Amino acid sequence: MLLHQLFEQSARQSPDKVALVFESTRRTYAQIDRSATQLASALQQRGVRRGDRVATFLDNGIEAVVSLYAALKCGAVIMPVNPLTKRDKLTYLLNDSRASALIAHAALQAEFEPALAQNQSVHTCMVVDDSDGASWADARCLPYPSEDADVGVLNSPGTIDQDLACIIYTSGSTGDPKGVMLTHLNMVSAARSISSYLGLDRDDVVVCVLPLAFDYGLYQVLMSFQVGATLVLERSFSFPVKVLEAMVRERVTVFPGVPTVFSLLMNMKTLGDYPLPSLRMITNTAAALSEEHIRRLRGLFPHARLYSMYGLTECKRVTYLEPDQLDGRPTSVGRGMPNEEVWLVDEAGRRLPNGSTGELVIRGSNVMRGYWEKPEETAKRLKPGPISGEMLLHSGDIFRTDTEGYLYFVARKDDIIKSRGEKVSPREVENVLYGMDCVLEAAVVGVPDDILGEAVKAFVTLKPDWQPRPSERDVIRYCLSKLESFMAPKYVSFVDELPKTDTGKIKKTGLA
Repeated sequence: MLLHQLFEQSARQSPDKVALVFESTRRTYAQIDRSATQLASALQQRGVRRGDRVATFLDNGIEAVVSLYAALKCGAVIMPVNPLTKRDKLTYLLNDSRASALIAHAALQAEFEPALAQNQSVHTCMVVDDSDGASWADARCLPYPSEDADVGVLNSPGTIDQDLACIIYTSGSTGDPKGVMLTHLNMVSAARSISSYLGLDRDDVVVCVLPLAFDYGLYQVLMSFQVGATLVLERSFSFPVKVLEAMVRERVTVFPGVPTVFSLLMNMKTLGDYPLPSLRMITNTAAALSEEHIRRLRGLFPHARLYSMYGLTECKRVTYLEPDQLDGRPTSVGRGMPNEEVWLVDEAGRRLPNGSTGELVIRGSNVMRGYWEKPEETAKRLKPGPISGEMLLHSGDIFRTDTEGYLYFVARKDDIIKSRGEKVSPREVENVLYGMDCVLEAAVVGVPDDILGEAVKAFVTLKPDWQPRPSERDVIRYCLSKLESFMAPKYVSFVDELPKTDTGKIKKTGLA
């Protein structure tokens, strides 16, 4: 089955059910399906063909969801681009992917028009919310089809599950962004595995505050529509009260988030004004929750099951921890999800037994096809597996396992700090820092040191209005009481906020 066929199946079974809630607008499965077919037909008429890349430069909203399924219906490859992306990077993405079409919000004109001016591959740019009837300098710009427009004939593109469904570009923190190529098989396999272990069903109401250009946000659409659930889509979590009001009103049952979202939530003094008795599940990925965050979340929502998970764009999801294991293994991200095999290897690529530390390797039909037109980078991550012809994903992440095979994140291979001849996991130090009542967010990096080789440095954001403010020595002394001396920070820097990626993950690049 193809990715969009999972949605079409739900539309046939429950055409009049509300599929999507966005602000004051509600759309049924039949309405979303009609709009997607309408847009797919328009794209075909403009010359979009099987395998072409269709880039979307859209804020979260109805058009972002419709565009996703429209591109898939006409056999194209959806390429979501974060609406925070600036013109130079957008230019790179359009040129690197040789996108054929772009769908963009009119409000983002200042970014996409200069990018189009430096691009020759895009032949069609459909502009959403062009309410002023702007006269576009670029003749490729056309208005996004109105809802009352006719649905034209949609020709079957002949797509099979080995065809690409999506290209998601990585953040490019260590060089130019790389386009992760995901087939229909990759994405259907991941969506089915995740929805099965979470137990998602048609009665669920899922809130999404995550950008749909981020795979965690994108899969909230895919999985909700796969099982016939209702998705409550928000622009972001910038206005938590507005989101909580929607969650109460719509009786949300599933709340996917990331640590930065949960930090904001837990520090709201008015959180108790928004009862969420229907909430049955909270999920977290992108970065691990600290033990303190887990404890507080469970205290705030004792009736909701909390899933700690780990994944990466190259295969979507890798592991999950069963909620009943949280008490005994609070810092674990669990074990491999259904229809997947994971293990650790040493630096020579040899498989390690439980109780070891090494690089995580993933085997499964969710593993990417590779990086778009980057064979050297692909070869570093995809390596031959035990069966002739298959490729395994080497994650680049270091984990340790306990005797039962539960995984604990240690660090990115490049993030390990080597101090006094010892290896220090930044995550382990950050977990201790989060145990301080005054700490809102923390990031730990290694900095050059003539004597130690590398010294441990902590960047700390304090909770608003916290008094008395701790000193650098207070933080170091606390860490020394919890960690071996070589792991404790030598330096502590207090900052108003930590840099974040577009997906809300703390960005360590440049901190040192």
